[in-house]
Amino acid sequence: MTRTLVRTSLVAAALAAVCAVTAAGAAADGGPAPGPLAGWKGVVAPSGSERYVTLPAGPRTVVAAVSTRDGTVVRFRDLRGAWGIPAVAWDGTADGLSADGRTLVLAQWLRPGQRSTRFAVLDPRRLRPRRRVVLAGAFSFDAVSPDGRTIYLIEYVAAQDATRYRVRAYDLAARRLLPQPIVDKREPDEPMIGAPITRAWSQDRAWAYTLYRRDGAKPFIHALDTTNRRAVCIDLPWRGSQDALWRVRLTLSADQTKLVLQRRGGGDPVAVVDTRTFRVTRG
Repeated sequence: MTRTLVRTSLVAAALAAVCAVTAAGAAADGGPAPGPLAGWKGVVAPSGSERYVTLPAGPRTVVAAVSTRDGTVVRFRDLRGAWGIPAVAWDGTADGLSADGRTLVLAQWLRPGQRSTRFAVLDPRRLRPRRRVVLAGAFSFDAVSPDGRTIYLIEYVAAQDATRYRVRAYDLAARRLLPQPIVDKREPDEPMIGAPITRAWSQDRAWAYTLYRRDGAKPFIHALDTTNRRAVCIDLPWRGSQDALWRVRLTLSADQTKLVLQRRGGGDPVAVVDTRTFRVTRG
């Protein structure tokens, strides 16, 4: 059988499988990150003309670029192993694609007690693998800088409590995990605890704003500056059960100076964050 026929059969198998698979299951040991997505909506290219999705094909994975206009599969490639587009919030928000459209990061599912984590870095223009990143320990994807030079990862630091983690930066050019975690320098010793509900990006995708639920404490927004490798944690005024956070979404004002927390369906904002000072006001 020729390679073309093999690839075609893999796509056919993947399309059959994806009918039964929507968003892939969360990481096996829980934790803040939902885990990779198989099928589903994937992640959209900066141009808006294509979306990238992964489809399971037995022991392999098909990654495909699909036209957002008519659903045509523009190009595809099969990879050895099980890979997915990283989900970064429990509302199904996906990430993994740099703002310049030149770096696509795929993730593997976490397993209980795993000792190493792998990521695949592709050139999305040709879907050609550029390199594999292998790290000791358990990690999940969090964000990528606009130029694709830095990948941000969630490192799980407590084997018995997967909601405890820290944010790490991986320098793709230097091929190394930077030694210092990415923390809010105003509170460098505050532990990171919580689960991501939803995410919004600045227009240039330099800032990733993630709303976190944090039982036993106030919810917060993790503002990650993916260009300068820094973060700010913004505590939010909140009363009562945080279950209502599942109905909250983040949007940025047209001038990018205000981050608005609003319930789905409209109504007054729950809170407004000044993106220059990180000051929080009620809606």
